[in-house]
Amino acid sequence: MDDLQPQPASQATTAQATAAPDAVPPGLDGVNPSDSLLTNVKQLLRELPGLVSDRVHLLALELKRSGLALAQMVGLVIAAGVLLCTAWLALWVGIGIALVQAGLAWGWALLLILLLNLGAAWLAVKRALTLARYLALPATLRRLTLRSPEPSPRRGAGTDLSTPSAGAPDERPASVAGTP
Repeated sequence: MDDLQPQPASQATTAQATAAPDAVPPGLDGVNPSDSLLTNVKQLLRELPGLVSDRVHLLALELKRSGLALAQMVGLVIAAGVLLCTAWLALWVGIGIALVQAGLAWGWALLLILLLNLGAAWLAVKRALTLARYLALPATLRRLTLRSPEPSPRRGAGTDLSTPSAGAPDERPASVAGTP
């Protein structure tokens, strides 16, 4: 730091006189750069197992924590499902009682409730089955496979793109196919 401070002329000349005339500039300490690189690579290779093991240990801890969180989530979803089922039953019991008090025979009220629930269940299953084809990731599989594409029959100019051909996977663009 003293070298950076302004000094009287007598001190400056003595500092220059004491400095070695053949001193190597900083950064060029006489070591071969390839030796320095080799030393750095060796040091990196010595530290690499520690770095990797730290990352693997962190991954293992996070996987354990995420597994416990997933188990809790599944338990909470099951509990919510049970509570929703009891609420659903209570709702339909209330509707059934209201229908019976309105003068409808209890048999007809139960039949109406049963048909409404079966219709809703059928619609839910039908929708689930149409969504099931997306579980196989068809567009990703088409893009990632290395085999040559199979020739597909050419569609005429007047073919409607909004309806897929029978038995063929839906290969319409996302803007035409819609999103699930």
